[in-house]
Amino acid sequence: MKNNKLFQTNLLVSSILVVGFILTAFFSYRANYRASLESIEQVSSLTAEGIYYQMTAMLTKPVNISLTMAHDSLLADHLLGENSHLDDSDYVETTKTYLRTYQRKYGFDSVFLISTASGRYYNFNGLDRVMEEGDPENVWYYELLGNDLEYSLNVDNDQVEGADNRITVFVNCKVTAPDGAVIGVVGVGIQIDYLEELLQEYEDSYGNRASLVNQDGFIEISTTYNGYEKKDWFEVYGQGGIREQVLGFQESDNSMEFWTNSGPKEGKRSFIVERYIPELSWYLLVEQDTGPIVEAMNRQLYQTGFILTVVILTVLIVITAVIRKYSSQVTELVEERQALFKKATEQLYESIYELNLTKNCYVGKQTEEYFASLGAGGLPFDQGLRVIAQKQIKEEFREGYVSMFTPENAIREYEAGNGHLQYDFMISQNGEDYHWIRVETFLFYSEEDSSVHMFSYRRNIDAEKKREWQATIDEMTKLLSKKATERLIDKQLSENPDGMYGFFIFDIDEFKLVNDRYGHSFGDFCICSFSDILQKHFRRGDILGRIGGDEFAAFIQVPDIEGVEEKAETLSAALHTLIVRGEISCNITASIGIALYPRDGRSFEELYQKADGALYETKLRGKDGFTIVS
Repeated sequence: MKNNKLFQTNLLVSSILVVGFILTAFFSYRANYRASLESIEQVSSLTAEGIYYQMTAMLTKPVNISLTMAHDSLLADHLLGENSHLDDSDYVETTKTYLRTYQRKYGFDSVFLISTASGRYYNFNGLDRVMEEGDPENVWYYELLGNDLEYSLNVDNDQVEGADNRITVFVNCKVTAPDGAVIGVVGVGIQIDYLEELLQEYEDSYGNRASLVNQDGFIEISTTYNGYEKKDWFEVYGQGGIREQVLGFQESDNSMEFWTNSGPKEGKRSFIVERYIPELSWYLLVEQDTGPIVEAMNRQLYQTGFILTVVILTVLIVITAVIRKYSSQVTELVEERQALFKKATEQLYESIYELNLTKNCYVGKQTEEYFASLGAGGLPFDQGLRVIAQKQIKEEFREGYVSMFTPENAIREYEAGNGHLQYDFMISQNGEDYHWIRVETFLFYSEEDSSVHMFSYRRNIDAEKKREWQATIDEMTKLLSKKATERLIDKQLSENPDGMYGFFIFDIDEFKLVNDRYGHSFGDFCICSFSDILQKHFRRGDILGRIGGDEFAAFIQVPDIEGVEEKAETLSAALHTLIVRGEISCNITASIGIALYPRDGRSFEELYQKADGALYETKLRGKDGFTIVS
C-alpha cells in the first residue's frame, strides 16, 4: 500500500512537472517573442538615431566650409578677373593652390570651383575640364544654376584624376558677385566609403538593414547598393505597399516607426524606422524583420525540449529518494523560516492585517478579531473602516484616513499602477492620549480568488513626529517657526478646504523703544510673556507661531465674522498688559490685523498679505487695537 501510494505521488508530481514544463516553454516562447519585438523596436530606433546624428555631424563640416568659400570676397574677385586670364597659367596655378589649401587643411576628397562665365572646372589638381550642358554628368550643375537654392548636395562618381571614379557626396554652393549675379559654383566632396562603413557597422552589430533612399524611392547608399545602380528600395525589400507612406513623411525633427506584415521573407513581419534628412532630401530607412529571431527561438525551443526531457527522466529516477529523505526536513525548514519572518515583521510593525478589496471583506482570523474588538465585526470592510476611524483616530485625520483606504480608492490607485499607500495620523486607545501611527499598505492581485488584496501594516512613529515637531519650534517662545506655521496652514487648507478660518497677525507696539530703554534681555522677557498670553487664549489644535522678531500669527477655525470680532476684542484686551521683571515694569499693547479664509485668500501668502495690510491700518489708527479686512 505504501509503495502504491508513493507510485501515485510520483506519477502525479511527474505529470505536474511535464505539464509545467510544457506551459513554461509555451509562455516563455511567447514572452521571449514579445520581448524580442520590443528589442527590435528599441534597437532599430537607436540605430536610426545614431546613424542620423553621425551623418548630420559629418555633413555639417563640409557644408560650412563650402559656404565659407562661397562667401569669400577674394574668391569672388578672382572669378570676376578670370576673363582677362584665360590663357594665364599663373591664374590656374593660383586657383589650384587655393583649392588645394582647403583640401589639405580639412582632408576632403575633392575641392572644386566652376566658373559660370567660362564653364571651366578647377580642382586641387588644376584645370580639370570645361562643363558642357549636354553632358549627363553635369546635370546637377545646371539644375543648381536654375533654382533659387544657395547650395545643394548630390551623390555622383568623382571624375577627378586620382579619385578612381568613386561614389562621392558633393556639397555645391553658389558664388555671387556684389551685384548678386551667380559667377561660379564652389564645393567639396566626401567619398561615401565612410557612410557605407557606418551602415555596415550597425548592420553587423545589431542585425538590421539601413539604407539611404532618395525622393523617388531609389537607394543612394546602403551596404549592398548605391545610387549608381538605380535600385528601388521598395521593390528590393518587398515593401511596395508602404511607398506613399514612407515618401510622404518629411518631418526633420521626428522619426516615424511602424510594423509591416510584408517583407523579404514571406510570413515575416518587419519593423521600420524612418528619418528624413532635409540637407540631402533623402530618407534614412532602418528595417529589421523577425525571421532571424524566429529561427533562433525555434532552435532554442528544440534545445530546451531536449533538455527538459532529460530533466524529467532524471526527476523520475530520483524523486522517490528525494521525497522520502527530505519531505519532513523541508516542512520543518519552511515552518522555521515563516516563524522567523513573522517575528522580524512584528518587531517593525505593531500589527499586520489583510483585506480583500474586491469583495470588501476581511481576510484571516487576526484581521477579523481586530475589527470585531472595535465593534466592527461582521461589517463590510468600508463600514468597519469608519467605525475604527470614529473610535480611535483623532477627528482631523478621520476623513483622510477613510478616503485613503476605502476599497474604491485603493482599487483605483492599484489600477493606476500605485501598489503602495501610506498615511500618518494620530490615534488613541482611550480617547485622550494620542500618539502618531503610520499605516503602510501594499496592494496586489490574487489569482486564487481573482481579487485585489491589501496588506496593512501599522507602526508607531510618535518619536519620529516629535523630532520633526521640535525642528519646527521657535527656541525662545516654544511656538511654531514661520516656515512651520506657513506649512501647517497650507496643509490644513488643502486637507479641509470647506471651513471658515481666521488668520491673525499680532505685533507688539513700540517694541524697539522697549529694547532701547530696558535692554534686549528684558525685551526677550517681554516676547516670552507675550507668547504665554497668546497660548492661553488658543486651543491645542489651533496653529500659533512666531513669524518675526515681535510678530506672531494665529490660524483658527471660526463660526462667523461675529465670532472673529469677539475673539479679537478678547485678545486685544489681554495683550494690553503690564510686564514686570524685578524692579523693571513696562506697559505693552499689541496691534492686530485679521484676514478671513476663503474670503480674503486661499493660501498662507495671500492671507498674510491681507492681514498685514489690516495690521498697518491698526497702526495708523493709533495702535492697541485690531482691524478686520473689509
